Amino acid sequence: MTELTPAERSDLRARAHHLNPVVTVAGNGLTPAVLAEIERALQAHELIKVKVQGAEREQREALMQELCTAVDAAPVQHIGSILVVWRARREDEKTAAPAEKKPARASTAKSAAAFAAAARR
Repeated sequence: MTELTPAERSDLRARAHHLNPVVTVAGNGLTPAVLAEIERALQAHELIKVKVQGAEREQREALMQELCTAVDAAPVQHIGSILVVWRARREDEKTAAPAEKKPARASTAKSAAAFAAAARR
C-alpha cells in the first residue's frame, strides 16, 4: 500500500471532489470481478471514487484497507459511503516497448494522380 504525504492527500482530495463513483461495492464485497474493475479504473484514471453500499463505518474502513492492499493503492479519503483511492498509472508492455513503425507499402500509398487514374478505369 502506498503512503501519501498530507500535502499530496489534500491535493488529491481537491482533484477528486468533482468525480463520480466508478465502481460500486455491494453485499458481496470485494469479489474478483470488482477488484478487476477497480484495477482497470485505476489504470485508466489513477484517482477514483468507490461507492460502498450496506456497510457500517468500521466495515467501510476495513474494506478501504483491504482494497488498497489488494490493488497496491493509497487511501485518500473515506467520507460517508464514498472511498477515494489513488494509484500511479502502471506501465503496460505495449507502452514500455513502442513498436517500430513500418514504412508504407507502395501498393497502399497512392498519390492523387494514381487515385484519379484508378477511378477512371
